[in-house]
Amino acid sequence: MIDSGIQISVVIPLFNEEESLPELSAWIERVMLANNFTYEILFIDDGSKDQSWAVISELSRKNPCIRGMRFVRNYGKTAALQTGFQAVKGQVVITMDADLQDSPDEIPGLYKMITDERYDLVSGWKKKRFDPITKTIPTKLFNAATRGISGVTLHDFNCGLKAYRKEVVQNITIYGEMHRYIPVIAKWNGFAKIGEKVVQHQARKYGHTKFGLERFIFGFLDLLSIAFVNKFGRRPMHFFGSLGTLMFFFGSLIAFWLISSKIYKIYVSHEPFRNVTENPMFFLALVAITVGSQLFLAGFIGELFVKQSVNKTGDYLISDKAGETNKI
Repeated sequence: MIDSGIQISVVIPLFNEEESLPELSAWIERVMLANNFTYEILFIDDGSKDQSWAVISELSRKNPCIRGMRFVRNYGKTAALQTGFQAVKGQVVITMDADLQDSPDEIPGLYKMITDERYDLVSGWKKKRFDPITKTIPTKLFNAATRGISGVTLHDFNCGLKAYRKEVVQNITIYGEMHRYIPVIAKWNGFAKIGEKVVQHQARKYGHTKFGLERFIFGFLDLLSIAFVNKFGRRPMHFFGSLGTLMFFFGSLIAFWLISSKIYKIYVSHEPFRNVTENPMFFLALVAITVGSQLFLAGFIGELFVKQSVNKTGDYLISDKAGETNKI
């Protein structure tokens, strides 16, 4: 059901893209009018230092379908997308970058895959890229690692051109640098019908890229965080408790064996007394016992936090309800 009557919301995060904004907005408008779409464009200015906000303000004055939000400082692309997701009104949400490397001509195809083919999410795949090799090779490695860890079989997780059902973007939370993993987060939240569409990639027309190679390092760490939280976020004792118990058990076993063998040598074999602490294995056993105990306690404390969180928020996603009007 579309209360607002808007079919498509286009969310565009940006940082210092004043040159490309007029051309991008005009291009989107042409596509929307040619296909008779009702739409809105949300520009999220991530603390730009140039005249991007002035351009957005002028564009919104000329076209009532254009809205803008401006951060007081640069928070990052993930924060911009999360803010846009909470403000959209359209049935289908399209995200794209502001640098004109994503083509608005792809919007009708993406929209059709969501509405007609009933995908929850469709990710663009820039099969033919116009980026330097220093960017394409790390991207391929990054995508391969993400596929292996997440089980989501997309070719291009980092493509900014994606389409979502509104319910998807308003029922997930992203932070840090996790915008690359929205398909992974969506799948783990129950939105499992994820598609892919080959899209046109264009060379950057204005300015220069705002991202460096460090994004791949931070991105991989974020992927590990997502994987861990998804698997053990609701049951931390299963991870910390299991690991702690194993370490405590093996540490205790080693310590018991060292002490028992020392007693045997003294009282049975009548060997000269030597302090058990002279054996470095004894200290390894003590470390294992200590760390194992701490891990177990960490799991226990984690369980207490999870219990409190569930009691306060109850943030489980519900797809349907029945019998709301029934009285007990």
